[in-house]
Amino acid sequence: MKGEAQISKSRENADGTDSATDRELSTETIFETLSSRRRRYTLHYLARVDDAVTIRDLSEQIAAWENRIERRAVTPKQRKRVYTALHQTHLPTMDRLGVVEYDKDRGTIAMTDHVRAFDIYLDVVPREDIPWSQFYLVLGGVLSALVVVAALGFPPFSYVGGFGYALFVAAAFTIAGTIHVLRDRRTLIGNTATPPEVEPPREVAEEA
Repeated sequence: MKGEAQISKSRENADGTDSATDRELSTETIFETLSSRRRRYTLHYLARVDDAVTIRDLSEQIAAWENRIERRAVTPKQRKRVYTALHQTHLPTMDRLGVVEYDKDRGTIAMTDHVRAFDIYLDVVPREDIPWSQFYLVLGGVLSALVVVAALGFPPFSYVGGFGYALFVAAAFTIAGTIHVLRDRRTLIGNTATPPEVEPPREVAEEA
């Protein structure tokens, strides 16, 4: 699979205008955070809980996602491996970037208002599939070719009037857009029970 991050930012400055410099720096920070799978998982979990969590709970959940098992099945060894990496590397980095607030003494992590200003979409595309941008390009090309063939008078395409083709093109893009919107909701970090890139637990996958 290959992943593609999409970020939208709605926060404005106090004077009601966007700052290009602030937006660029903030976007760079988010992309640096998303470069690590465990940091992506951390953001997803914090967005789902929407409150401060303990590093123990976070480590246990990430270990479950990484090993494709239920959380109750995580072993102490699996949890400790994630705990060590989070404590020594990922959480200090995210705290330095201003993405989370990591209290080492209490062992708690909370998402900052800085990152709440973003809607982060992680578009995970299977190798056999194509990104939505390419899909719309192909769809537009096919529909354009169809209209050109009809305009040149080739039957049976010429039997359909201009209004019919306009309605068909509009319907095609409306359906594609609707599917795209519904799929985007599942790729928004924190909007589903598991991160977009996580496969179902093994026992669930085997039963399916």
